[in-house]
Amino acid sequence: MSSTYTALGPLDAPAIVLVHGTRLSRGMWHPQLVALSGGFRIVALDLPGHGALRDRPFDWDEALDEIVRVIDEAAGGRAVLCGLSLGGYLAMEVAAAHPERVAGLVISGASAEPTGTFMPRGIRVFARVLERTSTPRMERLNRAWFRRRYPAATANALLAGGFPYAAGGTALRSLIGHDARAAFAAYPGRKLIINGQLDLPFRLGERGFRRAARDARLLVVPGARHLVNLDRPSAYSSALARFTAEVTGSSPAAAPVPDVSQARSEVDQARSEGDRSRSEGV
Repeated sequence: MSSTYTALGPLDAPAIVLVHGTRLSRGMWHPQLVALSGGFRIVALDLPGHGALRDRPFDWDEALDEIVRVIDEAAGGRAVLCGLSLGGYLAMEVAAAHPERVAGLVISGASAEPTGTFMPRGIRVFARVLERTSTPRMERLNRAWFRRRYPAATANALLAGGFPYAAGGTALRSLIGHDARAAFAAYPGRKLIINGQLDLPFRLGERGFRRAARDARLLVVPGARHLVNLDRPSAYSSALARFTAEVTGSSPAAAPVPDVSQARSEVDQARSEGDRSRSEGV
């Protein structure tokens, strides 16, 4: 087993490879690793500059190569590829370049085009903020925030990978100029966009991504923000399980859908919170 990724589940089960966002690590996929490992071969990797690869500078091409390596080494050479934020943009590029390795493509928080004027400007600003706040105090604040927001097991998995601010800034800048929508459309297989309802910068472009591609579906998860897989973990895991079963032709017995009742409960709770906020004038 490589120390740069976590692989769980039966070797002969349909495979899912998960790619994390900037400034985080494979630990962000802890809820999906737990929920899906009974019926899938599920793999979460660290990108260069992050997690176990924190000592390696982030490089776009090396990140793409790392994803391909993990698909080959841990997932039998073909998998549903799922990425969030930075991971979503990388997943689109891998899927477009290596469609034979990608059984299906799932992106979250990656449906904004990093070209033109507005988006690159915002990326540069955020990258500078990350680099200038790389201090022990900010590390402590991040740890406290994640511990308050998420259950202990999820928070501990996130904290174990650390928060590499400098690598995060470099990774963000590397996005600029990539034609993500073209890469999304170029992948010939089936595609799913899962966005959080409150992830507004990426909600704005989601329909354009969907229209640009064949065989693309869109799922908006009520009450979730950018880290949609953490904000509504059961809903996200259920959607990912269903999509993987569909694109791989897995039987329900081989690919069980996890915690459907809990997923519905999360969605109902989010809707109730939204209704309450609207009634209070928020």
